[in-house]
Amino acid sequence: MSDTPAAAVHHGRIELLVDLDRHPVHRPGTAAYDELFERCCADLAAHGMFDLEGFLRPAAIERAVHELRPLVDHDSFLHAREHNVWFLPADEAAATHGLDLGHPSLATMLTANRTVCADQMAGAVVMAVYEWAPLRAFVAATVGAAELHPMADPLARVNVMSYRDGEALQWHFDRARFTTTLLLQRPLAGGRFEWRHGLRSADGVDHDGLGEVIAGTDASVDHRDVRAGTLNVFAGHDTVHRVAPVHGEVDRLIAVYSWAEQAGVTFTDAERIGFYGRA
Repeated sequence: MSDTPAAAVHHGRIELLVDLDRHPVHRPGTAAYDELFERCCADLAAHGMFDLEGFLRPAAIERAVHELRPLVDHDSFLHAREHNVWFLPADEAAATHGLDLGHPSLATMLTANRTVCADQMAGAVVMAVYEWAPLRAFVAATVGAAELHPMADPLARVNVMSYRDGEALQWHFDRARFTTTLLLQRPLAGGRFEWRHGLRSADGVDHDGLGEVIAGTDASVDHRDVRAGTLNVFAGHDTVHRVAPVHGEVDRLIAVYSWAEQAGVTFTDAERIGFYGRA
């Protein structure tokens, strides 16, 4: 049997895709697992995220990009949308949050990317990693979930996003409690992940602070440039964040993994059409 990423997907040999010596997420009850788990939980508590750098092996990264390139270039959906940080019509957002329509936190921004859906990627490296149960169990443990389930939605369970020159994912809060991503390709410039913690909590929202973030005048915004092959878990429900505009001829390519704490979770047809152009 050939020790290649393609063979790994076909024969279920996850160790050819994932560096399990460095990231023993499949070995609960061992000292190596406990050390990794404690480090990830500490990072999540301190920073709202943790990284598993080098999670995907170099050959698997190369294979994943090779598999996805024709889909991104020819069969992806161009999602371009003007929105505010709440993804709501301005009048609805203003009424919901008790703001004037002209408040800086309601400024409109443009998000644009190209999206490939799970039903287009059967047998691909990114799908094999998503479907590997020990990773799902490890993520569940770190975020304090009793169990995580693969999302039932055939389109939304895994998405691959491509951000080209000038494209960005603008400031927003996530609907889900946490998000898991796997970076496959870093652009030549730009495209860094940026976030600002502390502006939304159970006590309310700092709308003036949000306005400063959106205007680019908040010096407390954090950022991170990660390497291809890094798996990231981010608690984005209460932390405003974005992917800054990409610059140059190399796109930012990232897989987004959606697991759910309840079984059977799907998007509505209207949500699928909005995000993917089809139901």
